[in-house]
Amino acid sequence: MSSPTLTSETQLTPDSLPQASSDLVANATSADASSTTQADFQPDVFDQHVMSTYGRFPIALERGEGCRVWDSNGKAYLDFVAGIATCTLGHAHPAMVEAVTTQIKKLHHVSNLYYIPEQGALAEWLTANSCADRVFFCNSGAEANEGAIKLARKYGHTELGIDAPVIITAQASFHGRTLATVTATGQPKYQKNFNPLVPGFYYVPYNDIEALRTAIRELDAEQRQVAAILLEPMQGEGGVCPGNPVYFKQVRQLCDETGILLMLDEVQVGMGRTGNLWGYQTVGVEPDVFTSAKGLGGGVPIGAILTKRHCDVFKPGEHGSTFGGNPFVCGVALKVCETLASENLLANVRSRGKQLRAGLQKIVQKYPSLCTGVRGWGLINGLVLAEGIAALDIVKVALEEGLLVIPASAKVVRMVPPLIVSEAEVDQALALLDRTLSKLA
Repeated sequence: MSSPTLTSETQLTPDSLPQASSDLVANATSADASSTTQADFQPDVFDQHVMSTYGRFPIALERGEGCRVWDSNGKAYLDFVAGIATCTLGHAHPAMVEAVTTQIKKLHHVSNLYYIPEQGALAEWLTANSCADRVFFCNSGAEANEGAIKLARKYGHTELGIDAPVIITAQASFHGRTLATVTATGQPKYQKNFNPLVPGFYYVPYNDIEALRTAIRELDAEQRQVAAILLEPMQGEGGVCPGNPVYFKQVRQLCDETGILLMLDEVQVGMGRTGNLWGYQTVGVEPDVFTSAKGLGGGVPIGAILTKRHCDVFKPGEHGSTFGGNPFVCGVALKVCETLASENLLANVRSRGKQLRAGLQKIVQKYPSLCTGVRGWGLINGLVLAEGIAALDIVKVALEEGLLVIPASAKVVRMVPPLIVSEAEVDQALALLDRTLSKLA
């Protein structure tokens, strides 16, 4: 049952993945003529031209509808990955199709040297529906976190009088793949061979207020250094580990007392994923700065830094993005936001999340040699595995069964379906997972 360690969406290695089996092809069910247009897809040709930064599963996904996707052989899969918590409205949602079509016919890109009405409308929606006052748009979560790091450093210099600002982050965190955000990530395995890393980061255990207080006391002993604390309301890549609301309230109080910025990375848990619109609402505090991406655009590339006015310290020329906030992505993202509200998807997230966790608890009871627990909020949930059981083993067999799930650390199987997932689809996913585990029991 052993398997190579798998700890993130990009830690798969080609040798660890199953080869395309005859069963996988034999079980394929043709959906319609369009689903077979890439049946001659050749992974070896793909690999000749695309850098091997990902170890890919042996399927080529071609199209999707709702919570289902089809591969180039016509086989259907129930998608409980959603582009890793990104496809908020699932695949080919009519609202997104309409928004994409309308905006691309109107205006898709201009420079931020000009006013962009779609950008202003999206920023207005986000500030009206959060604790933030201002927004900066970029293209991804890593860029949003990178920008937040820059903002915190400037705030430390200009507002706190710090010569060499330090940002405290949590062990087992994940903040991105740029050099600064991989340094902010509190997991040494992501940093290996990328040194020298960016200075100015310090790591503490997650959900441990005494460790945080001790770190600040020691760092600031001779001269003030700590400018910001960057935390995830829930550690997704770190194993679907929820933040403790008591801890976060203590962190908020500590920041209020010291002037340190509280920055929350909501790239994975924001935009309704937890059952609230924002993860900070789930842990019961308001941050000074928070970041968003993934679900914000429902699959179009967008990221955002959202700040309160008192720490909006960027001036013209100090930060920017060529593509960030262009008319196309903002027009589509605004439609995602409006649909989230108009279709009352937060209520669906809470109901379906409760249903999913209840079903997973029954699976834990049925397979105690394989699973030990369930944790999560809303529609970001993890099945915690027993000692000696690897998440990748579960993921590979589930793939054969027609269910897409992914690891979140080596010992947790993560389920993050589109927020539109139905009661019947949750039941089907649980049945497929049950069948998966029965093969491994």
